[in-house]
Amino acid sequence: MTKGRPIRLGIMGFGQTGRQIYELASRSADVEVVAIADVGKPEILHYLLSSEVAEPQRHELQGNFLVNPRFRARLMQIDRPVEMPWDIFGVDVVIDSTGKFRDSQSMEAHLANGAQRVLLRTLPVDHIDRIVVPGINGAAADAADRMISAGSPTTSALCLLLQSLSARCAIECGSMTTVHAFTSDQSLQDYAGSDFRRSRSAAKNIIPNTHEASLWLGKILPEFEGRIMTWALNVPVQEGCLLDVTLVMQDAATTAEDVNEAMRAAALERQGIISIVEDPIVSSDVIGNTSSLLFDTRGTLKAGSNIIKTLSWYENLGHAARLLDVVRLYGELDRRQEDGL
Repeated sequence: MTKGRPIRLGIMGFGQTGRQIYELASRSADVEVVAIADVGKPEILHYLLSSEVAEPQRHELQGNFLVNPRFRARLMQIDRPVEMPWDIFGVDVVIDSTGKFRDSQSMEAHLANGAQRVLLRTLPVDHIDRIVVPGINGAAADAADRMISAGSPTTSALCLLLQSLSARCAIECGSMTTVHAFTSDQSLQDYAGSDFRRSRSAAKNIIPNTHEASLWLGKILPEFEGRIMTWALNVPVQEGCLLDVTLVMQDAATTAEDVNEAMRAAALERQGIISIVEDPIVSSDVIGNTSSLLFDTRGTLKAGSNIIKTLSWYENLGHAARLLDVVRLYGELDRRQEDGL
């Protein structure tokens, strides 16, 4: 990338996360979206964006370009990485926000088509260069990394909770259940899919589901390898998720207030990434919060001699913000490399 200019960003998939990334970038000075790949018609993509943002008048559709006061982004009706000519747009980084192309072969297609680096908005399915979770392991990032994941909203929230608590309160093992808003890959009516439970209506059911966080936790926090089980309940809520974590503490003297104080300290250390809420909030109160973890002090309970239960909130916007943080992290590594530092 050229020193002194904004990072040139491509987005694959203009669903909720893609639109949130675009809106956040339009209000920053160091990142500009130059191309967007999505199978949707430009008119519909602009319509969806306008229906969600606080100031829809900032975003105009001019032919096949989305235009805002900071940059113009070319819309391409393409839905596969192998088809997208990123080299035409001089893209530094592609964020693949589809949630579909999580294998290394698909990521390599982005690189072969001209992207200098590709970042997944979710967990991968096979080997990539690195999983980077801001606030956890950003210092491990290397300028040589080309295929990267920023984890997932749930994985990031869980890792931040575990690392913050284990720094002050020793943890033996635990279990996490995310009470998760339904997702765009779920059917609103009963419809036969590849999974029995996820074939049921997302609009009227609590649907138990597995969660991949436990498979990758050891790559992000090696000390927790094999010690945390993870599950999901998809519920009929559009936005706002709840992280329900039960931990077995090594020290029976650990109290609920010890845990709350540990998280208050972590929030001071990782401002903007971890936040604390002392009020009795519900899921809709989390909408618009850009933290990766909103720790709920009222939800901390102690059971028996050494079991602690915690509640934390998060929503997709926080993860969109962290994706841009990862983009900036690698942009800074590239600049330092160019400067010979």
